[in-house]
Formats: sequence, structure tokens, C-alpha cells
Amino acid sequence: MEGNCMELTELKYFTAVVDYGSFSKAASHIFVSQPTLSRTIQNLEKKLKVQLFERSTRTLILTDAGKLVYEQAKKIIEATNEIHTLLDDLMDRPSGEIKIGIPPLIGTLFFPIIAKKFGTLYPDVSLRLVEYGAKRIEHLINENEIDVGIVVLPTNTKKFDILPILKEEFMVFTSINHPLANRKSIELNELAQENFILFTPEFSLHNLIIEQCKMAGFYPNIVYESSQWDLITELVHADLGITLFPKAIFSKMNPEEMKAIPLQKPFLWELGVIKKKNQYVSFALRTLLQFLKEEFPLEDRK
Repeated sequence: MEGNCMELTELKYFTAVVDYGSFSKAASHIFVSQPTLSRTIQNLEKKLKVQLFERSTRTLILTDAGKLVYEQAKKIIEATNEIHTLLDDLMDRPSGEIKIGIPPLIGTLFFPIIAKKFGTLYPDVSLRLVEYGAKRIEHLINENEIDVGIVVLPTNTKKFDILPILKEEFMVFTSINHPLANRKSIELNELAQENFILFTPEFSLHNLIIEQCKMAGFYPNIVYESSQWDLITELVHADLGITLFPKAIFSKMNPEEMKAIPLQKPFLWELGVIKKKNQYVSFALRTLLQFLKEEFPLEDRK
């Protein structure tokens, strides 16, 4: 019954009496008074409704019930100690699997380096990557199918906790033969007559670029869409249109084939790590989030 539940302290006191062979020695070693120790053992006997010690002899002798309780109590105490040890180990050496959703560009630009560094520091944590657009990633997090995702900001602050990690300026990408290729910089509204090659609508970059173009006074003429950044690059290289990419993507391209031209008033590609609000955060996930915060020390992070 609930009122008769044993406490771990009672079991520890009982095993101490048995191990030290007397109430006085046990009391001395566990730093309690002998009357307190005696009362605790009596309370344990009442809860269990058995006698643990023979009361008819001067020597401390366990009853059959006492022997059984002693054996089981030792197991319970050892198991409890092991839990604390395992939890301490877990906090010192995180382990487990973290499911992360990442858009293709992020996987291309920096995540392999980050994953390798994190894996070196925390070899017992497995990072399982799934590659989708930001909208799909948000859905998967909301359905608890992945733990965290890296998405283009802004996103829904009511649904997700957000850790901003990166800001990059967008640039105009053209083939080396394009009429704009030798320009030092470009106003966005100068692209009103150009053919655009963009990510498909499930990617946040699709809407972001369209909205920026609309703010500049035009709707982009989209001639091709793809879910793969390298295919978009090939189409631009073939002079079938232009695209807008974050500045960092140029490091993955051949400068003899492509040009990246700054915008006079650049808009930003802002990335953040998101997780579902009020979601349980494992030691492994907490470690990853702290690692990312240290790897991307944004000055204006709140």
C-alpha cells in the first residue's frame, strides 16, 4: 500500500546494521544516532510486516525474512548507485542518436565539417541527417519525427525554439558569358527582365527570393525550378538563366565558369536551429545545441 512504501534510506540503514554487525557500529559509520537507527529499522519491519532480526539473542542474527530483504536491498542499492553512475557518465560523455533535418544548401556548405568536428568530440553521439526543404523540416519536427532542424529564418516562434546560427548576404550568380557577369554590383530591380532559376516552392529560399523581387518592384520570371542546388548551378552555367544564392556557395563553384555579383542592397540568408517548444531535450541534444552556439557565435544573438 502507498502508506507502507519502503524508502531507500531505510534499506541503506538496514544493510549497514547487517554489514557492521551491530546497531552501534552502524550508527557510528553512517553518522546517525543509535535511537534514530533503531526507529528506522522498526519502521521498516512494520511496513514489511516481518521481523528482520532475532530479538532473543545478544548476537545480531537475521531471520529468514531478514536474509531475503538484505539480499534484495543490496541489489536495489547497487542498482540505484549504478543509475547515478550512468547518468554522470551520460553528462560527461553524451550518447545516443539525434535526428537532424537540413536543407540541401546547408548540407553542401558547412554541415559536413561541423558533423566531423562534433563526431570527434562526442563519438558516442550519432547524427542522423535527413535532407528536406525548411517547410518539410518544420512539419517533421512538429510531428516529433526528427529532433531538430536547420531552417531559413524567420519561422514560427510560437511553435519552435530558435537558435540563430548564421547570416549570409545573397549574391547574383550568372555564367561567365552573361551580360551582367563583369558588373561590380547590381541593383535587384535590374534583374526584372532576367530568367530566374530557383529552388522548388517547398524550399524557403523560393519564397524569400520572390518576396525580395516583389519589394524591388517586379515578379521574377521563373523558367526552371529544382530541389538540387548543383542542378541549378548547371542550368545557370549553361546560360539558361540566373539565380540568387548565399555568398558562401561560390566557394563550391569553379570561378572560371560562374560569376557571383554583389547586390547593392543585399538581403540576408539567416539560418537557425529549431526544435519543438516544450520538447524534452536529451543530454546529447543539449550538447549539440551548445556546440553549435559556440561554433556560430553571432554577436546579436538574444
